[in-house]
Amino acid sequence: MDIVLVGILAVLGGMTVALQGQFMGVMDTAIGTRESMFITYAGGGLVITLVTLFLRGGNLRAAASVPWYVLATGLLGLVIVGTIGFTVPRLGLTTALVLVIAGQFLASLLIERFGWFGALPRPFEWTRLLGVAFLLLGVWLTTRK
Repeated sequence: MDIVLVGILAVLGGMTVALQGQFMGVMDTAIGTRESMFITYAGGGLVITLVTLFLRGGNLRAAASVPWYVLATGLLGLVIVGTIGFTVPRLGLTTALVLVIAGQFLASLLIERFGWFGALPRPFEWTRLLGVAFLLLGVWLTTRK
C-alpha cells in the first residue's frame, strides 16, 4: 500500500479518535464511565462479529501462535476508552486528547528504544527527544488558561 495512503488513513483514524472521545464524554456525563465503555465495546464487538461472519475466512486460529501479552489488547483498549471517556468531560476534548497523545509518544519512544514487545529497536536520537519536547510544549500551550 502506498505510504501516502497509509498516512492519510492514519490521519482519518486520528480524527475518529476525536469523534469517539467527544461521544464518550457525552455518554460518560449522561450514564457513567462503565456504562459508556460497555456500550462502546458491545457496539464495536457486534459490528466486528457480523463483519467476520459475513466475510468468512480469516485467520483467527493463528491467535494461538502470538505472544501471550498481545492478547491483552482488549484490556488495554478498555483502559484507553475509559480514560478518554472519563477525561474529556472533565478536561475538555483537546486537553484530554493532547495528554493522551503525549502519553502515547512517551511510551512509544521507550518501546522502540528498547525493542520491547517485538518492536524494531531504534537508537536514541536527540531529534526524536526534541520532537517529544515540542509535543510537551504543545501540551502546555493547549492546557494553560
